[in-house]
Amino acid sequence: MMTENKPRTRQDLLVFLDGLGIAHSTKDHAPVFTVAESVALRDEIPGGHTKNLFVKDKKDRYFLLTVEENAAVDLKQVHTLIGASGRVSFGKPEKLMEYLGVIPGAVTAFGAINDTGNDVTFVLDADLMHEEIINCHPLSNDATTSIASADLIRFMEATGHKPLVLKVTS
Repeated sequence: MMTENKPRTRQDLLVFLDGLGIAHSTKDHAPVFTVAESVALRDEIPGGHTKNLFVKDKKDRYFLLTVEENAAVDLKQVHTLIGASGRVSFGKPEKLMEYLGVIPGAVTAFGAINDTGNDVTFVLDADLMHEEIINCHPLSNDATTSIASADLIRFMEATGHKPLVLKVTS
């Protein structure tokens, strides 16, 4: 019996999606750590591309904001929209690994599969959810997985999360 809680892998994620009957496609590419580095992939991967902000409030409650890659989030105001206690700041990499099982540069809404303690509130930007297809890293930044926006919500619900769909971008 393993006592260490090891994060789920890309393969685990894809098997989980298959088990839910969710259509997905994954394209391998060189690791990308920023939105700027991933722009070269746009022609090959249609749909809405994401950026993710892992933040915490003054009461150490964690949130993952998933927004369209070019959208702006006002970190001085977003707490009023997401129900955070006071202004938010970025979460530490250790918490990112502990809760979502990913490293900085590989942050993804799919990290919900690793948040077994429901420590993170997932916020999907309403504008992003208008996209038919949403692209996220499959728990590593050397690939992009494309999934229907409605299926992203189904996936999150299957992991025990009820994502908030809110307009958090300006």
